[in-house]
Amino acid sequence: MNSPESAGTSAHAPDKTDSGPTSATEGTASGTKSSRIIRSASDIHSVLAEFGSQGTKTKAVIILALGGIFMDAYDFSSLAFGITAIKEQFGLSGFMTGLVNASIMVGAVIGALFGGYLVDRFGRYKLFMADMVFFVVAAIGCAVAPNEWVLIFFRFIMGIGVGLDLPVAMAFLAEFSKLKGKGNRSQRVNAWSPAWYIATGIGYLVVLIIFISLPYDQHAILWRLVVGFGAVPALVVLLVRRRYLAESPEWLANQGDLRAAVDVMRSHHNLDVKLAADAGSTTTTAAVDAGGTEVPTSQTSQPHAPKSGGKWSGFAELFAPQYRVRTIVALCVSVFSTFGYNAVAYGTPLIITTLFHQTPLVTIIASLVINLGFGAIGGLLGMSIVNRFGTRRITLVGFVIQAVALALLAIVGIPTGALVLVSVAMLAAFVFAQAGGPGANLMNYATLSYPTRLRGIGIGFNQSVLRAFSIVSLIMFPILAGSMGTGVFWVVACAPLAGAIAVGIVKWDPTAKDVEEEV
Repeated sequence: MNSPESAGTSAHAPDKTDSGPTSATEGTASGTKSSRIIRSASDIHSVLAEFGSQGTKTKAVIILALGGIFMDAYDFSSLAFGITAIKEQFGLSGFMTGLVNASIMVGAVIGALFGGYLVDRFGRYKLFMADMVFFVVAAIGCAVAPNEWVLIFFRFIMGIGVGLDLPVAMAFLAEFSKLKGKGNRSQRVNAWSPAWYIATGIGYLVVLIIFISLPYDQHAILWRLVVGFGAVPALVVLLVRRRYLAESPEWLANQGDLRAAVDVMRSHHNLDVKLAADAGSTTTTAAVDAGGTEVPTSQTSQPHAPKSGGKWSGFAELFAPQYRVRTIVALCVSVFSTFGYNAVAYGTPLIITTLFHQTPLVTIIASLVINLGFGAIGGLLGMSIVNRFGTRRITLVGFVIQAVALALLAIVGIPTGALVLVSVAMLAAFVFAQAGGPGANLMNYATLSYPTRLRGIGIGFNQSVLRAFSIVSLIMFPILAGSMGTGVFWVVACAPLAGAIAVGIVKWDPTAKDVEEEV
C-alpha cells in the first residue's frame, strides 16, 4: 500500500513508503484483505460512519478539541468567584456587575455567529488554530485591567474566542467519530460536558491554592491571578495543536477535494483507503485485492455532488421544513438549560456567599466539590448512558430533576444549621442533572442534527442565540437575587420546566442518526 505523507490540509501527493493502516478493509471473494476504494464524498462519509478515526493521532485530536472546551469553561468560570471582590474593588452597581459577567457572552454571540459561518466556509483546521490567540490575549488583558471598562473589553475579546472555538471543536468531535458503537459521535460530543466541569473545578482548585497561599491583605488581587493563569494552558494548547491537527475529511470531501480527504484519513485516521483513478465519474463501487486489482463489490447510481457549506443562505436553511423542528428543539434545550446554568452553576459563588451567607473559604470549597465532583461525574454518566437511553430521554429527566431542585431551594429559603447542607445538596443535584442531561445534550442536538455542510452554521447559530439569552440571565440574576433573595429560585425554575415541556412535545432524537444520508 502507498501511504500519504503525514500532512494537514494540503497533502495531495501520496508518499511511496509502505503504510500499514488496516482498519477500513473488507474481504474479497478469496478472503484477502483489500483497501476501501473512494470515488465520492458519499464514500468518505460511509467509511467514517462505519469505522470512525483510530490511532494515537485521533486521540490527540479529541484531547485538543476538549482542550478548547476546557479553556472555554475555565475562562467563563474564572471570574465567578472574584466577581464579589471586583464589585467591591471597582464600586460596581448590580447592573454593572451583571455587565462585567455578561460581556464575555456578548463576545461569544458574535464569535459563534461568524465562527459557525467561517468554519463551514474555510474549514475546521484554520479556525481551530486561530481561536486560542483570543484566549491568551484576553486572559492577560483581564488580569491587568485598571477599571471595569477595560475588564469588560477584554472579557468581550475572550468571548469572541469562546464563540469561535465551540463550533469547530464540536465539528471535529463529530466528524472524527463513527456513527454507532463505542466512541461514537454522541458519546464524543457529550464529552464536552465532563471536560467543562473538570475545567471549572480546576479553576476553583487554582482559586483555593492561591487563596491559601496569598497573605490575607493581598486577597484583593486573587481574581487577577486566577484569570491571568488562563493564558498558560491556552498557550500550551495553541502550540500543541499545530503539531497534531489536520482538516476534517468530511469537510474536505464536501469541498470536492477527495484526494486531500483520503490523505488525511490515511495519515491521521489510520484507515486503509485508496482514491480511485476515476473518482467521481463511475457508478461502480470496488475494492483492491492483494495483487492491486480492482474488484467490483456493488453497482450503485452515481451520487449527486455534495453541496458545499459556508454560505449565508445556510442560516435560512436551518428553518427549511427538513430542519425546522430540529432547530427549534435544539434552541429550546440550549436556551432553557443555559438560563438555569448561568443563574445557578455559574452563580454558585454568589449564591453561597450572598444568599446562603457563608464565608469565602466555604464558598470556594463548596464550588470546587459541586463542579469537580457532581458536575464531572454527571457528565461522565451522561456519556456512558446516551447510547442506551438516547439524547431526548436523558435531557427530559435532567430538566425534571433541575426543576425539583430549584423548587426545593426556593422553599428552604435562607438556610441555617443542617439546612445549609440541604441547600448545597440541591445545588449539587442541579449541576449533576445539568452535566449529564440538558447541559451535555444541548451540543448533541446542535451538532448531530445537521449534515457536514450545515454543521458549523447550525452550532454557531445555536450558540449565538444561547449566548444572547445568557446575557439576559447574567445581568438579571444579580439584580433579582438582590431584590428577591432566595425567592429568585422560583423564577429560575421556570426555565427547566419549559425545557421539559419542549422536549416532551418534540420527538426528534439525534442519537445515531445518519443525517448525511438523508434526502
